[in-house]
Amino acid sequence: MSDYLVKALAYNGYVRIYAAVTTETIREAQERHDTWPVASAALGRTMTSTLFLGAMQKENQKITTKVEGNGPIGTIIADGDTEGTIRGYVMNPHVNFEELNSAHKLDVRRGVGTEGTLSVVKDLGFGENFTGQVPIVSGEIGEDFTYYLANSEQINSSVGVGVLVNPDTSIRAAGGFMVQLLPGADEAIIEEIERNLASCPTVSRMIDSGETPEDIIARLAGGKENVQILEKLPVKFECNCSKERFKTAIQSLGKDQIRAMITEDHGADTECHFCRRHYEFSESDLEEIYQEAK
Repeated sequence: MSDYLVKALAYNGYVRIYAAVTTETIREAQERHDTWPVASAALGRTMTSTLFLGAMQKENQKITTKVEGNGPIGTIIADGDTEGTIRGYVMNPHVNFEELNSAHKLDVRRGVGTEGTLSVVKDLGFGENFTGQVPIVSGEIGEDFTYYLANSEQINSSVGVGVLVNPDTSIRAAGGFMVQLLPGADEAIIEEIERNLASCPTVSRMIDSGETPEDIIARLAGGKENVQILEKLPVKFECNCSKERFKTAIQSLGKDQIRAMITEDHGADTECHFCRRHYEFSESDLEEIYQEAK
């Protein structure tokens, strides 16, 4: 099944629910970055959470999230947009622990850390950005994005994200959901949503058992009869890097540094952090960039 995201309303429009299967997308990220299980889970959870934030934005707006914890994984960065495209990377991909946590799951909290910040940058277009930042509250990622939405966006939400990793480190299942209370939701709706959330299996297990985003939304809404599907979006790992973008970045270094790259390194081999593609610049390429640089 190809990855996709479903947007829906429930309880007569008082609850917004997004759900997504991201297995293939996170699998591609794992293969590109050679992440070990705990790093894979942290990256996958961050990318899926970012996918939901991106899907909330207006057309052509983009989201960048950065999780900077004090754990061995280091910084996690993900980019998303309104079209369901997502990319991400971790600073230290080779992080794993033989011991599981108290819930018998991968110890993502230990890998991410419990101190640090979650930052969200919205690219609103026309060079205008909005940045929100909150402290990491758990290191489990889903709870951290829940806290961000409540504090920076003032939206009462519940974000559930998960990644199931095979013994050979490949990705078996990944995805998540986001439930948000909209203005007018009364106590009866809130209590029912809380019961539905409490009775749900882990999201990675639901996906592994074959449940679709529609199935997950129906669980969270107490039945399909309570759900109004608004939109379905395909989800994929996609990077917008190019040699031209790296050329612009090299130009911004200034003439002295470009000249040093020519005389000392006799060229440059650049790599995109997000997708691991390499772009090579020969001496003649750098000479051309040098002439164009300010």
